[in-house]
Amino acid sequence: MYQTIVTSVADRVLTIQLNRPDTLNALNTQVMEEVLDCASGHDADPDIGCIVLTGNDRAFAAGADIAELMVQDYASMYASDFFAGWDRFAALRTPKLAAVEGYALGGGCELAMMCDVIIAADTARFGQPEIKIGCIPGIGGTQRLTRLVGRACAMDMILTGRMIDADEALRMGLVSRVVPVADLAPTATEIATRIAKAPKDIAMMATACVREAEQSPLSAGIRFERQMYHALYGSAAQKEGMSAFLEKRAPNFR
Repeated sequence: MYQTIVTSVADRVLTIQLNRPDTLNALNTQVMEEVLDCASGHDADPDIGCIVLTGNDRAFAAGADIAELMVQDYASMYASDFFAGWDRFAALRTPKLAAVEGYALGGGCELAMMCDVIIAADTARFGQPEIKIGCIPGIGGTQRLTRLVGRACAMDMILTGRMIDADEALRMGLVSRVVPVADLAPTATEIATRIAKAPKDIAMMATACVREAEQSPLSAGIRFERQMYHALYGSAAQKEGMSAFLEKRAPNFR
């Protein structure tokens, strides 16, 4: 069905693997449309509790497809709202995990940052090198990177275009964990499966609250969190979870 991605489902986890090895998984419009079609098609699926996005051993994604971008002009970019599909991917409510090895540069770094958790292999390399080709990040890089690592580090990466390794990305707060490359797939699977075992509605509420923190002042964020917290009372998950705790048994979230 898809030409640029490979998909699989196991244990309530949807895995989407970028599959353009000849271009280091460069992100073109077809990749965007196929990733969005697959992921959005499962966003409301109660049997999918987590989405994992990954690449191959050489690259998660080495950036946007320059061959596609080179022929564009302002009118075509504006008329199509180029890259807007990635905004819809970022907004999906199902928790998303990026498992990164090799290069995650430009659009690849931006795509990883759209996910809620980033697990990096020790071979991973991150960067926003757009300035080196007379460009700037265009899929949210200036905004998400600044929120994740702070102004100083974001300015350093964006204005110099330098790459950072996985350990520096961890120190900055860009990634959640760094593991040996051989452990990346099993670690990502273990984390995604753990997320997927949680009640999906509660996981989506928790994700929404954290995302709200990136966009709102503290007072508004706390109010949003409080509303979500109040709203979960009376849900099947809340009743089962608390009953299981009081009865000293494992909850059965079904």
